[in-house]
Amino acid sequence: MLPTDSAERHRLRFVAVWRRNFLVWKKLAVPSLVGNIAEPLITLVAFGFGVGSLIGQVHGVPYIQFLASGAICMSVMMAASFEALYSAFSRMHVQKTWDAIRVTPTSLDDVLLGELTWAASKALLSGAAILAVIVALGISREWTLLLALPLLLLTGLVFSAIGLIVNARARGYDFFTYYFTLVLTPMTFLSGVYFPLSALPIPLQWLAQALPLHAAVELVRPLFFGHFDRHALPHLAVLVAELLLAWGLARGLTRQRFRA
Repeated sequence: MLPTDSAERHRLRFVAVWRRNFLVWKKLAVPSLVGNIAEPLITLVAFGFGVGSLIGQVHGVPYIQFLASGAICMSVMMAASFEALYSAFSRMHVQKTWDAIRVTPTSLDDVLLGELTWAASKALLSGAAILAVIVALGISREWTLLLALPLLLLTGLVFSAIGLIVNARARGYDFFTYYFTLVLTPMTFLSGVYFPLSALPIPLQWLAQALPLHAAVELVRPLFFGHFDRHALPHLAVLVAELLLAWGLARGLTRQRFRA
């Protein structure tokens, strides 16, 4: 029993890292959540009600519902990315929190897994808060919205892992501007958040099929209308495959950085 118990404790060491980040965040939870949900909510109100009144419907559904289902995925992407980049970099490079944790029996992989799960958890909280506002405004009140929560968590894990890859290569905060400007912003416009992919040229539609944000939007959007995506499995496969690939790269690059 003792070896088994020891192995179990070893596997769960990342939880202590997650808990440490949660306790720090809890002191500023309200302003943090407001900061994470303000932009997507402003986008939802301005474009959903404003532009939506001019557009009317998209593919037979009200534009505000179309936009809301994409905006919540975009919010999770941004929240997870910000935490895995700016916050994780501060703990790793500036505050030296990672070094302090590694003085204990906690390994670098434990620290990295704690950061991954924490960033995804924080992103899920932001997504859940936006989902609550969407329900309160009556944009959608389908019971299938509950199924969006695990999908949003998976989306948060994917973008947290990708963010940790960038974090491992960064030498300063300015480095992250390139990622947000050259990767996340174009991905937002190519993933069907604001308009259907059918409005894009065929080559860009092909490119969109490999984007994690597009897969997330395609999985979550039908839930806003009370039904399920008939092609959910390929989209789930994209998210899971990209999570595993990104996590492996994040581990390898982070280990390489700490050996340098």
